[in-house]
Amino acid sequence: MRLGSGTFAACCVAIEVLGVAIFLRGFFPAPVRSSSSTEHRAELPAPEPLAGATSNWTERPSPLFSKVVVVLIDALRDDFVFGSKGVRFMPYTTHLVEKGASHSFVAEAKPPTVTMPRIKALMTGSLPGFIDVVRNLNSPVLLEDNVIGQAKAAGKRMIFYGDETWVKLFPKHFVEYDGTTSFFVSDYTEVDNNVTRHLDKVLKRGDWDVLILHYLGLDHIGHVSGPSSPLIGHKLSEMDSVLMKIHTSLLAKERDSVLPSLLVLCGDHGMSETGGHGASSAGEVNTPLILISSAFQRKPGGIRRPQRVQQTDLAATLAVGLGLPIPKDSVGSLLFPVVEGKPMREQLRFLHLNTVQLSKLLQENVPSYEKDPGFEQFKMSERLHGNWVRLYLEENRSEVLVNLGTKVIRQYLDALRTLSVSLSTQVAQYDVYSMVVGTIMVLEVLALLLLSTPQALRTEAELEVPLLSPAFSLLFYLTFLVLWAIHVIVCTSTESSCYFCSLSWPAAGGVMLLLSALLCAAVSALAKMCRARSLLRKNYLFI
Repeated sequence: MRLGSGTFAACCVAIEVLGVAIFLRGFFPAPVRSSSSTEHRAELPAPEPLAGATSNWTERPSPLFSKVVVVLIDALRDDFVFGSKGVRFMPYTTHLVEKGASHSFVAEAKPPTVTMPRIKALMTGSLPGFIDVVRNLNSPVLLEDNVIGQAKAAGKRMIFYGDETWVKLFPKHFVEYDGTTSFFVSDYTEVDNNVTRHLDKVLKRGDWDVLILHYLGLDHIGHVSGPSSPLIGHKLSEMDSVLMKIHTSLLAKERDSVLPSLLVLCGDHGMSETGGHGASSAGEVNTPLILISSAFQRKPGGIRRPQRVQQTDLAATLAVGLGLPIPKDSVGSLLFPVVEGKPMREQLRFLHLNTVQLSKLLQENVPSYEKDPGFEQFKMSERLHGNWVRLYLEENRSEVLVNLGTKVIRQYLDALRTLSVSLSTQVAQYDVYSMVVGTIMVLEVLALLLLSTPQALRTEAELEVPLLSPAFSLLFYLTFLVLWAIHVIVCTSTESSCYFCSLSWPAAGGVMLLLSALLCAAVSALAKMCRARSLLRKNYLFI
């Protein structure tokens, strides 16, 4: 077929774009998402399981805390709090960790360890991908179900001061806010003073439910001087005084409140040994997570090694603490120490709601969910939970009830852990099949372009592209049949989600026809070039 050089180039570019798009769709797999609406509409919670009767607990549990304060210190590494730097520069926080009414964790932040994806993980409980690194430069509105959106829908009054990324992600969610830019990385003083200057005024007021503070100074020091800079100690001391001010104010206000307050200290990501972040080194992914409340039992003393959890666990914990639905896309688990002081029936209720949410997400994203160990553990937990509720409603307060309840809690915690790992693994998996299809398409077009380059460089505006003859060749039909057989085998045997397999059969067949035609065209062009060179050599010898 004779084509103009411009038409041929345009067709090649279009096919190249298609191949690259298929490859990128496999390299950046779609995150785990709920198929239900993203609107923050109130949904009826799952009823309490009960064997042989109707449950009398179908409402959502009441909030655990009256006020929640989240202090997020950008680039706060776990050893800045739990290590020698914490003992030296953060004495008040260290005292709360070792002897206070608090629960301490090391929260793992999955890569990419940059601010916007980490805020999404903290508030949605989902796992953002590397594509969010690009979006981090200009953070769009967060449309996924999240704690902030749920709190606004429930009428919670929220105030925010700090990194303006929050304001971009959650516009019109805060009744009062003051965003600071993270662009001037050499500024580590005013960027935090602009946050702290609001504290005295806000802490005296009682017209808010959630206060979020995002401090940037520590991150800026890391970028300029690294984690060993003497400025790090001064900044940690400053943050310790801020935490002391907030904590003492919350304790004073609790005298007039029915429910206790909750103070959360966390980091969005850590800091590498050179002061940067974004990758997966230990310093970048390990962040402290400290929950402080008078509702928790005070520790007798001594240093305890913090439990390792996932950063995504905070979303489910905050939702439970505020009496809100757990975000639909959350892959995190409730931090059980927060509710272990409650009556056993309430503990089981919280764990059941979390496992129901994770099991629904698993069903919507994993085709073979029934074979998943976490789903099997969930169904077993529900059956045991139903038996416990039946005994409880029969006013059975024997030791059997206590032992069964303890067993159900362990079963639920195991199910939560397994479900969370299954969903997190689903996000981290590459769609290899789609990547292979996209790569083959790109390579075939590149081969055809290279073989057609000698003709394209001639003075004529047209070139002969071997498209018609391959379409009727035996190689074309054999290639198409082989590719189609591979497609059917892969799509019927794989248990994980695959974008290319999710396409309709006609669309997938069209791609297979295109791949077969490109291969035959490239082979025909190569044969034509070999014949031309052979003929040229014979003519040269004859002369």
